[in-house]
Amino acid sequence: MNHQITLHFYGDLNPFLVPKRRDRDFDLTIDAGATVKDTIESVGVPHVEIGYILVNGDSRPFDYMLQAGDHVSVYPPFYDFTLNHHLSVYPANPPLAFVLDVHLGRLAAYLRMLGFDTHYSNFADDDYLAQVSADENRILLSRDIGLLKRKIVTYGYFVRATDPEQQLIEVIRRYNFWDDIRMFSRCTLCNGLVGQVESSTIADLVPPDTLQFYDTFYQCSNCQKVYWRGSHHQRIDQLVASLMAARHE
Repeated sequence: MNHQITLHFYGDLNPFLVPKRRDRDFDLTIDAGATVKDTIESVGVPHVEIGYILVNGDSRPFDYMLQAGDHVSVYPPFYDFTLNHHLSVYPANPPLAFVLDVHLGRLAAYLRMLGFDTHYSNFADDDYLAQVSADENRILLSRDIGLLKRKIVTYGYFVRATDPEQQLIEVIRRYNFWDDIRMFSRCTLCNGLVGQVESSTIADLVPPDTLQFYDTFYQCSNCQKVYWRGSHHQRIDQLVASLMAARHE
């Protein structure tokens, strides 16, 4: 037995839809007993992107079973403060930890540079990424919609931008993590914690000339990589300036 319902998606959920369904009501025929979560994902929107679900004007959870004639309005998180009195399906208190798919390596390095606990591997498959997200309570960042639809993923986000610097701004803005930035506190290579060390303890790990020009060094407690303020810091300073400017846009 089939039911016909009406759907309407709002805000930045619309790019997940085919063009003819964007920013408007559209009808959909579903199986009797279908949940609102399964129905939303069937038209292309991952559940991790959903903030509020209103059915006939009332808040509903993901497991609500749709009825014939239902009108379903679907909103992203933080869409409109007038929705605050409704039940949000978006999980509260997102963790300050990420896991990224294999296509977001540069973003992973940037997040680590800002001090965020960021799990990344060049060889991770979708099963592994979803499981890490669930087991370690990490936000899964991906440009793979299918991966974000996995049931075990609670926290996730589809990264819209393709430029790594814009991706960084997008993610920090999405979760409002501006005040949680701790620059250079994690290793960009392995995610280990980084701390200041005496130059005498790393003399054999850096080029000899480096000790002549720099006197402040930092080292990863995990992989032992050594950091110092070299010429590359000018580029990093520009990135940080862009990030801070974006906070006030």
